Amino acid sequence: MVQRLTVARPVSRLLARGLRPADRWLLRLTGGRLTLTTLLTGLPVVVLTTRGARSSQPRSVPLVPLLDGEAVVLVASAFGNKHHPAWYHNLRAHPRVTLSSDRRQAVYLARPATSEEWNRYWSMAVATYPGYAAYRARCGERAIPILVLTPDGPIPPPLGDPGMPESGKPASG
Repeated sequence: MVQRLTVARPVSRLLARGLRPADRWLLRLTGGRLTLTTLLTGLPVVVLTTRGARSSQPRSVPLVPLLDGEAVVLVASAFGNKHHPAWYHNLRAHPRVTLSSDRRQAVYLARPATSEEWNRYWSMAVATYPGYAAYRARCGERAIPILVLTPDGPIPPPLGDPGMPESGKPASG
């Protein structure tokens, strides 16, 4: 029921502004174990840490992942907004990222999904969270990018606490 409610435009706007800060706060409070997203919807959350596209400063953002074997798939839906999320631009500029989940970290290399992968992952995304279909309808002409992250070697030196950037800034460039 909560997942259906989150698709409504007013609720989605509210979540776009408030959910990630709430998730960051709860991640900090619980030592990286819980998010509001998970509590409300049952969806898993990972923290993506990348470098800003222009600033190269560390940027962290909680996101809902799709898992495909060792690959982690991220949907850049931006809650159906007409622009790509900042983390997408960061990831395209700096594709080597760290994912954190439940106090574990791993390094991944990101790339756009091929058209064949996009179709498969989009079906997977909508099956996981039906709200993605509403986001796609709402974002107009913007194609929603899907990124595939594959494991990429040892963990680099820390960029700061992966769930809570030292700057306190959201994932942006």
